[in-house]
Amino acid sequence: MFDFDKWQEIFGTIRKNKLRTFLTAFGVFWGIFMLMLLLGAGNGMQNGVEAEFAEEAKNSIWIWAGKTTVPHNGTKPGRYIKFTNDDLRTLETGLDDVEKISPRNRLMGEFTLNYQRKNGSYQVFGAQGDFFRINGEKLKAGRLLNKSDIAEQRKVIILGEKVRKVLFGEDENIGIGEYINVKGIPFKVVGIFTSNGNNGRNEERAYIPFSTLQNVFNQPNQVQTFVVTPRDNKPAIELENEIRATLARRHNFSPEDKQAVEIWNNEENYKRFQGLFKGIRMFIWVVGIGTLIAGVVGVSNIMMIIVKERTREIGVRKALGATPASIVSLIIQESVFITGIAGYIGMLIGIGLLDALRFLIDASGAQLPYFTRPEVDLGVAISATLVLVVAGVLAGLIPAVQAARVKPIEALRAD
Repeated sequence: MFDFDKWQEIFGTIRKNKLRTFLTAFGVFWGIFMLMLLLGAGNGMQNGVEAEFAEEAKNSIWIWAGKTTVPHNGTKPGRYIKFTNDDLRTLETGLDDVEKISPRNRLMGEFTLNYQRKNGSYQVFGAQGDFFRINGEKLKAGRLLNKSDIAEQRKVIILGEKVRKVLFGEDENIGIGEYINVKGIPFKVVGIFTSNGNNGRNEERAYIPFSTLQNVFNQPNQVQTFVVTPRDNKPAIELENEIRATLARRHNFSPEDKQAVEIWNNEENYKRFQGLFKGIRMFIWVVGIGTLIAGVVGVSNIMMIIVKERTREIGVRKALGATPASIVSLIIQESVFITGIAGYIGMLIGIGLLDALRFLIDASGAQLPYFTRPEVDLGVAISATLVLVVAGVLAGLIPAVQAARVKPIEALRAD
């Protein structure tokens, strides 16, 4: 490896065939470069999806009322299911595996929130305290909704940070304790929240106590949505089945009728995303390695040409006592050098491009849906380096063995 004469010969060969060496190395460079970009893009997509789940409980279950599609116990299909406060109490007290549960109702449409001369149209929801612990909103100032707000049907409201900025301006100290109007009814601002999930879109919402929304905005004894989390390590799918069976008994529909009650199981969907990204990573590696192999084959072919061109020289070496091992090491060393340098440059440029893209996204404040922080971790970089070394050895192995088999007398006769 540190034989000065060998390095002189390698660099001499490269200088004599600059264009051929460049084109040979470019195949390896492009393979590693594309592998880095594909892996970085794949990680960016995975990071973006995981950011959507980052604050929200990964085992949460969302439940909406739907419409029956099959007859059951004498009832016809097409019947709309309507949840009530009794359903909430049944799920809350009748199922031992429920850890947290909260209803959530929404004022239909986007209603204008007014503060003095400023206004903005945002979604207004009614919820309870556990909702925010499940959904992942983070308190920035003031407080969240509590049990007293629900019990006393208080006219209080918490705002997303984006809503606060529109109504009160950039000064973060303004907002708490002020009164804003929701459909002409004054509500006291008691809290400001932030949210990284959904690229911050949740910050364009406002929440009031669930009981207040029911009574003030004419939704008596109506529940639009439940959100539930299971206790301990119970699989969410098992709790989902229990909830569906319980609601089926209460509302007389078939437990097999999936459209009577629509359920979004975050845990199951998170598992599907994880499986999807495993497949994406495998596909990326297959494509990247395939591209790299194409470059390595090119290196191997060029090394075979080099061996053919240097047949007489190799014959002289062997006639002077050079061992087959020294001939093999010379060819492999040149192959590893070309693939190693080309691949390492490709890896550096690929990682540098990903870093530049990540910097531009962060600096511009862009919020790309399901894409954030494109990156390649250290383990992948090390793996790519090992792939380069192995590729260099494989590229030079066949030509090196061919060179070692050259018989001195035949080599000296070669034209």
